[in-house]
Amino acid sequence: MKSIYLRNFTITVGTVLLCFLILGTAFMSVSYSFIVQDKKQSLRITSEVIESAITAKLTESNLDDWDLRMTISAIAAASHVDISLCNRYGTVISSSGPYDSVQNIGVTLPRSLLAAAGSEGTVASSGDLSGFYKTPRYYLFSGFNNPQTNELAGYVLVSIESSSMMQIWRSFVVIFFFASCFVLILTLVLSLVTTGKQVAPLKEMASASKHFARGDFSVRVKQTNRKDEIGELAAAFNSMADSLEKSDKLRSEFIANISHELKTPMTTITGFADGILDGTIPPEKQSTYLAIISSETRRLSRLVRKMLELSRLKAMNPSVVTKNSFDIGELLRHTILGLESKAKARNLDVEILIPEERVMVTGDPDSITQVIYNLLDNAIKFSITGSNIVISLWKKNDKAYVSVKNHGETIAPSELPLIFDRFHKTDRSRGLDKEGVGLGLYIVKTIIDNHNETIYVTSADGVTEFVFTLALKS
Repeated sequence: MKSIYLRNFTITVGTVLLCFLILGTAFMSVSYSFIVQDKKQSLRITSEVIESAITAKLTESNLDDWDLRMTISAIAAASHVDISLCNRYGTVISSSGPYDSVQNIGVTLPRSLLAAAGSEGTVASSGDLSGFYKTPRYYLFSGFNNPQTNELAGYVLVSIESSSMMQIWRSFVVIFFFASCFVLILTLVLSLVTTGKQVAPLKEMASASKHFARGDFSVRVKQTNRKDEIGELAAAFNSMADSLEKSDKLRSEFIANISHELKTPMTTITGFADGILDGTIPPEKQSTYLAIISSETRRLSRLVRKMLELSRLKAMNPSVVTKNSFDIGELLRHTILGLESKAKARNLDVEILIPEERVMVTGDPDSITQVIYNLLDNAIKFSITGSNIVISLWKKNDKAYVSVKNHGETIAPSELPLIFDRFHKTDRSRGLDKEGVGLGLYIVKTIIDNHNETIYVTSADGVTEFVFTLALKS
């Protein structure tokens, strides 16, 4: 399997090479064309200068005049070209080179070239001109008239070696080649470095994932100051790892707690049932122990129901929960009426401080009923006999506040942060609440969290107060 590192590096190298290939081809083509056009333009200008010099001399001398030859030799040396003068029949009668070394003097140019010059005026081409030149050259051939008679007086042939033009072009190509190699090497080095830095966090994540698969959620990806997508991914990965570690810790605690809660009643049920079956418990006491077995069985049933209820609450969608609206004051009154008999049984006075006008809030009325029921039930259980319970409702800004206050034993400050945890029971609740399973307040907190609201508890001088919020209907 190819790694992202190798794949990214290969794509980068391939892209750079392809770009250089396209750019190099275009550059060589354009540069070659530019050099050729530049030299042709230079030949044309030189030809015009020579024609001007010739027409000026023709009024005083002939084409084979020595002064005219010196003139074209000077022009040829300055322009780095070769110049040949031909009469009107195409025969070379003068050249820019030394007289005794010029082998083309007296040679007649091809008739086709003369015909082309006669019809087009100027012929620009390349080659050896049917053996006239020993090596291929670029040349410009044009005719000129006698200024006195305005008749064709002869032709000018200006040429330059192809090799000199190719040498200039090769210099451009060499410069481009070395520049391209430098850029390519620099790109490859930068690609290796940047790709390695990009892939490093991914490799760490892959390694961390293997640890997660083995149940070790303590591994984290090293975070740098990167602000790009890789940095965001590393931060999100570590956040996910924190959540997984927290969930695993909660799961372990939950299993330990549920095991502890189930172990005691099941041990009791098993022990007493075995005692009845094997005769250890005498018949006259069996009804007593059967009552204990029945009580513990009901406790197990309550625990299972609470667990199922908790699973249902965890699966609730907050956006669905908060789409309904209801009168929280009316809901409080109905719930209080349902617990009135429990309060009277303990001789408790229930004080209700609810506004007369309707207080409309958003949320799930069934879930909020359960919150109020659990809070009131706890307040009744842990209140001092003969004391009072105060239920208050008020509005502030865009929130409705519900308070349940009772008088009883003060909850220790160290216990307050843990009071909403699963299966958590304070020392006093273990003595007073024989039927509870330690999930009531945890369910309350879960419901309030599902509504994106808050709940808090205070306890001082024997007064304990739970307050939760709900959003007012806009």
